[in-house]
Amino acid sequence: MKTANVTDGIYLLTADVENILFEGIWPVPEGVSLNSYIVKGEKTALIDGVCDWDGVPETLYELLDGINVKIEDIDYVILNHLEPDHSGWLVNFKKLRSDFAVYTTDKGAKMLEAFYGITENVHIMKSGSSLDLGGRILKFFEIPNIHWPETMAAWDEKTGTLLPCDAFGSFGSLKETFFDDQLSEKEFAFFENETLRYYANIVAAFSIFVERAIDKLGDLNIKIIAPGHGIIWRKDPGRVIELYKRLASYRNGPGEPEITLIWGSMYGNTEAAVQTAIDGIENEGVKVNLFRTPDDHESFSLASAWKSTGIVLGMPTYEYRMFPPMAHLLDDFRRKKVFGKKAFRFGSHGWSGGAQKELEEITEKMNWDFLDPVDFNGKPRKDDLDKIYKQAKKLARQVKELSRRNPLAKANR
Repeated sequence: MKTANVTDGIYLLTADVENILFEGIWPVPEGVSLNSYIVKGEKTALIDGVCDWDGVPETLYELLDGINVKIEDIDYVILNHLEPDHSGWLVNFKKLRSDFAVYTTDKGAKMLEAFYGITENVHIMKSGSSLDLGGRILKFFEIPNIHWPETMAAWDEKTGTLLPCDAFGSFGSLKETFFDDQLSEKEFAFFENETLRYYANIVAAFSIFVERAIDKLGDLNIKIIAPGHGIIWRKDPGRVIELYKRLASYRNGPGEPEITLIWGSMYGNTEAAVQTAIDGIENEGVKVNLFRTPDDHESFSLASAWKSTGIVLGMPTYEYRMFPPMAHLLDDFRRKKVFGKKAFRFGSHGWSGGAQKELEEITEKMNWDFLDPVDFNGKPRKDDLDKIYKQAKKLARQVKELSRRNPLAKANR
């Protein structure tokens, strides 16, 4: 764990975690930071926990000494979000300091009891509620369903610092770089990409609530955004707000003028047509993001699909139905609300087709608009490849046109 001074009286406690599956699902090959904060007035508040994957670390005393805080100085624990990566330390912390007061939402209090059996000295915050630390006031705003229903954000009036927990977060370890004013453009690009994947994997299904939260917080004089994961935005907090606006805007399509091509193949027959589809798309000058299922983890194809206006699926029929890894992937797309895509499918079958029928059943409520598929028996012939090329080109043209309708798309800014 490491500490850093965010601004006057606000300190970061952070731990980089690697070699895990976030939420037990999502790989984080570049790690993820777990951020918590100390806010000091005459009284001291700990916000969203001492972030360590296994609980309160042995180094806690040393870290607090470095910012002139003792355990007994912490009067208030503010729980913006009860997910265990932000609250799992509570049981161990209670062994060190048993008489702290908890501030959370009504739904947060119910989760606090359910997860940890804590019911005493719990104070319910609503939008507009405040806590006077002496010399500084924290105000609270409920921002439900980002991405759990109990979520709130704390705002420090004195410094204009917003502490929104999972909102405005990203994957990616911080190492020794904590703030946006320390980043090169290359490092910005890295965190933007990790923000996309974090958003698509964790937040995407709740995009309408992201938009509502941004509207609710819009009147605040936000000078710093200090999230529960990822870098702290103290030079240009508007940059991450605009990024989240853009990511939320993809929820009903269209997105960027890109196509995500996902393919799977049992014996190489469907695979034999993949390059033809790529050639047709690229002939129209449209970017292709390529993934193979099940080899590439869905975390990455999901992020790409979320921002892409078009989707191409290359998959064979398997026992009268879809290639099972593709069916599993599309079920996750449905759960994460990857809606409103322009799509095309090609693939091989043996004794019978059937993949397209199940595909249309799965995507029926996802508002995907399909071009006519190209389904071929055995390996693709020249006529099949010609059809695939033409359909891929047609899709690419439509993607370019549709993407222009989203003013928030990166390509249109």
